[in-house]
Amino acid sequence: MGFDIQSVFMTIGGLSLFLFGMNMMTTNLKEYAGQKLRKILRSITSNPLAAFTTGAVATAMVQSSSATTVMIIGLVNAGLLNLRQAICVIFGTNVGTTATAWIVSFTGFKFKLSAYSLLIIAIGFFLQIISKTQKKKALGAILIGFGILFIGIDFMKDAFEVIRETPQVQEILIGIGNKAILSLLAGMVITMLVQSSSAAIAIMQIMALKGAFGNDWYHVVDIAVPYVIGACIGTTITAQLASLTTNLYGKRAAWSHSLFNIAGAVITLPFIYMGVISNIVIYVSELWWQIGENTIMLTIAVTNTLFNTFFALLFLPFAGVIERIVCKIVPAGKGDVAIVPVVLEEHLLGTPALALDQSRCEIIRMAKEAKHAVLNAVNFMFSGDKNQRKLALKLEDLIDDFQHQITAYLTKLSGQQLSDEVAKETPVLLHTVNDLERIGDHAINITELAERKLSEKLEFSEHATQETRELIDELDSMFDGIIKSLRTNNPADTIEPLASEKIINKMQVDYRRKHVKRMTRGECSPVTGILYIDMIDNLEKIGDHLTNIAQAVQGGLMWDNIDEQERERGLELNSMQKE
Repeated sequence: MGFDIQSVFMTIGGLSLFLFGMNMMTTNLKEYAGQKLRKILRSITSNPLAAFTTGAVATAMVQSSSATTVMIIGLVNAGLLNLRQAICVIFGTNVGTTATAWIVSFTGFKFKLSAYSLLIIAIGFFLQIISKTQKKKALGAILIGFGILFIGIDFMKDAFEVIRETPQVQEILIGIGNKAILSLLAGMVITMLVQSSSAAIAIMQIMALKGAFGNDWYHVVDIAVPYVIGACIGTTITAQLASLTTNLYGKRAAWSHSLFNIAGAVITLPFIYMGVISNIVIYVSELWWQIGENTIMLTIAVTNTLFNTFFALLFLPFAGVIERIVCKIVPAGKGDVAIVPVVLEEHLLGTPALALDQSRCEIIRMAKEAKHAVLNAVNFMFSGDKNQRKLALKLEDLIDDFQHQITAYLTKLSGQQLSDEVAKETPVLLHTVNDLERIGDHAINITELAERKLSEKLEFSEHATQETRELIDELDSMFDGIIKSLRTNNPADTIEPLASEKIINKMQVDYRRKHVKRMTRGECSPVTGILYIDMIDNLEKIGDHLTNIAQAVQGGLMWDNIDEQERERGLELNSMQKE
């Protein structure tokens, strides 16, 4: 049996299905999960040991560290776990995956998750068809993506079935002898090809049982130890593949998996050459049984368990160090948005004044991201740089996350015994959060207008371009003033932003009038004119939301007069337009 063109097609197709399933699962995971799943995940991964245990148990249940690690990367990509939590969970997955080797040793049975992929896809499709809510449809899409992901892995495994059936593979492994590096590389390469360390180790166990390495069991252990370590490194390729379609933090989670296993191998290798590791494995094994033909599979399982457990427990206290190293290895690029978790400590709710200060700090961060979203959207409008579009979309997702978490936190705070001052300020901050979220929506509106401009190859006139830049400069200045006023909580700092808002309103009216005249003279097309007017209208509305925030800082904006103030601002604008 050779590695023919069909095997090549199966490999490429399997990889494509794997990446498609991963992307589909991640995209819908955040929408379905909501804040409830976030809370559960954070509670079960609240400390390194809990996160480690979660990873070990979950992996032992599905018998695939690849499956668990891919899911963890999906959660990190969706912003539901931070990097340090993910690293601790990944440590646990390395221990949990050793359960498969023990099952193979005792029963020869290996649970095959891919056998149920079609059923998982069918359930997901059925959910999407019958569900009326977007949340349930998202759950169906998650299941479909999950099933497709494992079908992809199965295709790749089948494409490389040749490895199991080729006698030359056995000859190479037998000839390795005491060449630990070659044995390690063999374990690594085979695992990369079959996409499963459990499968690669099972190959070793079965070949050893059939006498592929001879009857010197000490020699078999010398080969098995580096092979198992290589398999642990090789299995990280699955996480790396999964991270191809993820954000910065998903990539960092994948690299933490690789770094952990590579570091373990580097530390272990000198002791392998000295025979220390083999002696430890043999000593532990002989405590329970006499090594021989019927127990060599169990001895290989011991090797796997000892290596993974020792290094997981060794590195667990240094999860923070590993996080910093990974951040240096995978630095943030220009197109990456740092999804820093929203810092809202639950234990501060008992001290409302401190909880309110913490909320205000996160609102300031939210305002800064809203400003960046708007500027990136406008820059995309004029430059056509798709990295600017990508950043604007990511920032809008981040702004939505701020809104959900800060709103939930302030709602909980409202249920506490509050002083009059805190009780009055809490609803004002809630409205500020909503205004910032609406600014994010307007940034997306501008991004969509820019996409239309780009796809239809439309161009603004020189006058329109200059007017827009003047408007965005004034809006940029207004943003800075609002952020400063939020930071100082000083009403005096709102004077300049409120003055900017009046200027922006006048600019909008003047620029609309001038643009209508340009269209009348045929200096620009009606389509371009409508697009331009829509853009400056969105920018003016952003100024309105910033005005709301300025009035909140002044202390004059309460829930019962919001509508009245917005009505008055609308009358003022109509008056200006008539002029």
